[in-house]
Amino acid sequence: MNDRLAKLLSLFAADPDDTFVLYGIAQEHAKAGNHDKAVEFYDLTLASDPAYCYAYFHKAQSQRAMGDLPAALQTVAAGIKAARDAGDTKAFNELSGLQTELEAGA
Repeated sequence: MNDRLAKLLSLFAADPDDTFVLYGIAQEHAKAGNHDKAVEFYDLTLASDPAYCYAYFHKAQSQRAMGDLPAALQTVAAGIKAARDAGDTKAFNELSGLQTELEAGA
């Protein structure tokens, strides 16, 4: 376990509902190639804040890395809706681009 992940897990123990910490833990797991654990923490991030649009993007990336394109497409669709509802044009555009990319690979 790297030092950053250890610190994030310590923060998580103190406040398990901190969206930023949950997302950071997910990112660290994804960076280490531990995509199952990353998806688990992206899900916790989204349970804490369903409008955290980039969690959808990165969760879909982890799902794709695990070879689960249908789940990745489902995640992207949910992210596009969340971005649209939040008025987050940048996230909407990035998620739409990822959707096109995933559909081309499906």
